[in-house]
Amino acid sequence: MQRPAIADNKPIALLLTALPMTIDLSRTTPRLPRINGWTVTVWLIALLVASPILVVLGSVLSPSEGVFSHLASTVLTQYITHSLLLMVGVGVGVLVIGIGTAWLVTMCRFPGSRLFEWALLLPLAAPAYLLAYTYTDWLDYYGPVQFWLRSQFGWQSVSDYWFPDVRSVGGAIAMFSLTLYPYVYMLARVAFLEQSVCTLEASRSLGCGPWRSFFRVALPLARPAIIAGLSLALMETLSDFGTVDYFGVSTFTTGIYRTWFGMGARVAAAQLSAMLMVFILILIVLERWSRRQAKYYQAKNSVQRPQAYELQGLRAWGAIATCGLPITLGLLLPGGLLAHMTLTHLEETLDNRFLELAQHSLILAGLTAGIGVVVALVLGYGERLSKQRAVSLGVRLASMGYAVPGAVIAVGILIPVVRFDQGLSAWIEAATGNNIGLILSGTITALIFAYLVRFLAVALGTVESGLGKIRPTIDDAARSLGCSPTKTLVKIHTPLMASSLLTAVMLVFVDVMKELPATLVMRPFNFDTLAVRVYQYASDERLVEASAPALMILLVGLLPVILLSWRITRERNA
Repeated sequence: MQRPAIADNKPIALLLTALPMTIDLSRTTPRLPRINGWTVTVWLIALLVASPILVVLGSVLSPSEGVFSHLASTVLTQYITHSLLLMVGVGVGVLVIGIGTAWLVTMCRFPGSRLFEWALLLPLAAPAYLLAYTYTDWLDYYGPVQFWLRSQFGWQSVSDYWFPDVRSVGGAIAMFSLTLYPYVYMLARVAFLEQSVCTLEASRSLGCGPWRSFFRVALPLARPAIIAGLSLALMETLSDFGTVDYFGVSTFTTGIYRTWFGMGARVAAAQLSAMLMVFILILIVLERWSRRQAKYYQAKNSVQRPQAYELQGLRAWGAIATCGLPITLGLLLPGGLLAHMTLTHLEETLDNRFLELAQHSLILAGLTAGIGVVVALVLGYGERLSKQRAVSLGVRLASMGYAVPGAVIAVGILIPVVRFDQGLSAWIEAATGNNIGLILSGTITALIFAYLVRFLAVALGTVESGLGKIRPTIDDAARSLGCSPTKTLVKIHTPLMASSLLTAVMLVFVDVMKELPATLVMRPFNFDTLAVRVYQYASDERLVEASAPALMILLVGLLPVILLSWRITRERNA
């Protein structure tokens, strides 16, 4: 049926002619975004934080003097193969452990299930490279496990028996799976808890048992959250340097380090970094694509815990073993080994050098955490004030560094900084005759900037969560009383979100303490940190000296994980 013209419909025509002309002009004239001080500040910060990534991407077309072609014909295939093998292996590992344990503690009741709900998050505090060092010492040929086997069975040499080599791709997959499965576990458990009880009860009433309800109903509904956790775990896998380097597994991160320091080829290292960023980008796109039609709706008032399956006998013991094994292998065993080595060799581990390293790490972590939270607060509040798509785009641009490995960020920072230092030094020497050397390269300033690029997203997410809990009416009330936006932020918002700011500080602090690739590349001369010294000692097979720094990193990492577990439990019980 053809729609009648407006001229033939007199009531509509009269209504349109009676409307003010300004309305028609507003519909035809595009509205330009309002530019104020907060908008400019957000975009300046976003461009500054994103500049290392843009430098790496811009180096793709730069001439590498044949170095990259040499790498492509010799080791590039190995980098790609090992990276893909790690992604597939770690993906399967974290999915099996994370989903299985999340389903058990959410839908089943057995002895210790309440304890496992928060304890399964604890292995997230242990960096994978710490597990690599401790398990190598424990499972190597001269370690206690193989020594005990030889003494029990009378074996004399390695030719008499077979034992899996921990320094391999399989060993790296095991280390990553044990430390990164909490990403999948945490998001999968939240998804299981938020599923409608009516849906699960309906599946039971239709004759579905526990396994069938899990595969046919619960797992498809939780797929978006599971894919998000999987993508985080795989990004951390591709970003790692210490584990793969110690195990001798050639990946992009080890290739970037060797190309930069071993060959002195900065452009080729940047081009390898760009290829690694392509891997990350593909991973993000696949994660978005997998959820393009994953839209599930359920009644809000039906979000409650369904009736749990009571496990007894062998099933209960199996559930306890399934949940307890990842905690034991991912935290308790390596932590106990590190504590044993530290306590039995106190004179070698807790010396003045250890205190100096701890001071360096605390200074870097404290400064970065403080600056990062302030920057995140400015970005989050600027987005809240403007409510413009351009400002939101700038905030998202500033937070994309978390998906980029630390080695890539280090390369993206060092290339322009070194060029700036060289140009400034040459100009001053020509003008005054004095050679001042490098100013920014190899300084704490450049290193802290690298940390900010890498971990600003961690602080930003927590700050945005805190700001989202403050009602907009509070802003309106403050403005009506004469408070400027800045005064409103300082006097009102900051006290209201004190717990969120403290959480953000703690998360960034711990991430900086554990960070290895960027620190290893950009640290100032004779300014080692705990993570760097652990790597150096472990590379020299001096695991006793590495035990105290490694144990401190592990203990510090436990603080935000315990806080996160406590907050999740409190919110669920509220």
